[in-house]
Amino acid sequence: MSNLAGKAYGMNVITPMPPSRTWINRLIFMAARLLPKTLSGLLGLSLIHFARWFIIKREQWPDLGQGPERLRHDYMFFCSNFNGTWDQYIDAFADGIPSGLDLFWYSSIKYPSSIPLTPFKSYIVHNQLDTQYYYNATPGSAQRDIKAALRVMHALRELAAKHPEQTPAEFAAAYRAALRKVQTSFGAPGLAPVASNATFDADRNLLPLTGARWG
Repeated sequence: MSNLAGKAYGMNVITPMPPSRTWINRLIFMAARLLPKTLSGLLGLSLIHFARWFIIKREQWPDLGQGPERLRHDYMFFCSNFNGTWDQYIDAFADGIPSGLDLFWYSSIKYPSSIPLTPFKSYIVHNQLDTQYYYNATPGSAQRDIKAALRVMHALRELAAKHPEQTPAEFAAAYRAALRKVQTSFGAPGLAPVASNATFDADRNLLPLTGARWG
């Protein structure tokens, strides 16, 4: 599937908004930037690489050769990249900032609220656009893997800088101390682990359909 690149999943969701209410969302976005603590539940989700909401007004719709669009609504575009499954992400998102999601999608037409989850997931599915081309420079590593690798690299550079001035015994002691410090930072690049047998079975059952659609 084109939404997937190794451990990462790219999500694009576009929802219509009445132009008379677009200004409300602009104020909400401004408040969120001024009060980042309101997004602490989102910022604490380490599975998220990137998430952004932005508004496309009806007169700003891009012209890719089709000619000017005559639209009734403005649109909100949600773009995100994360590691893990689609369900895991939506579950974590709704659990982390349910009130924040309700504010960000406040003006979107037919938005059902983030709780209960089933209508919210149905809304996302209905408005999600598949990513036709998704490039990931490190497909085998999620953002947690990269942060862990950077911690190991920093520890190795510290050891290398100290090495010329240390005796073998001192270096051995420094090496063991560094190893203890970063022992939880040795990741395993590659495909993401199976979230559950149910997820694995669902993915296996979908293979004929995704193969027919994407080749």
